[in-house]
Amino acid sequence: MTIREIVVLPNDILRRKAHKVTDFGPELQTLIDDMIETMRAAPGVGLAAPQVNVSQRVIVVEFGDEEDEEIPPKLYVVVNPETKRPSRETSLGMEGCLSIPDLLGDVDRPESVTVRGFNRRGHPIKIKASGWLARIFQHEIDHLNGVLFIDRAEKIFTLEEQEDSVKLKTVV
Repeated sequence: MTIREIVVLPNDILRRKAHKVTDFGPELQTLIDDMIETMRAAPGVGLAAPQVNVSQRVIVVEFGDEEDEEIPPKLYVVVNPETKRPSRETSLGMEGCLSIPDLLGDVDRPESVTVRGFNRRGHPIKIKASGWLARIFQHEIDHLNGVLFIDRAEKIFTLEEQEDSVKLKTVV
């Protein structure tokens, strides 16, 4: 496994729709393993293949139970993911991105979604996600469509470090 470089704006791969995966062979398995290692090293809770300069519809997400920190985080690998059945209820949440360092934004997203796709071996999977897990899935799937959180944000903030503290400064 290799930690890959995470590309940042203005790299144009972040603005292009990623290609559908049709081959679940060794190259895809290596990509997935590398993405997991890269996400954990960053550290992050999700990563999409375009963020490591690969135009394929692959995401990895690792997130634990918000209520019980003793339960280890669950790892999800989804190939060719799609969101289905977004809830009518939405929530505003602050998001950041490994490909857009030092910016955060308030993004309104559906509170729950169903994610359909394939696992790393090509078997169909369906994940019902709500709360922050649903937000993470939506954020990563947006990457596969060339959409970034700053495109959806109601407000964008920059991080300013000031003597032993971090302060948010509104940009937009």
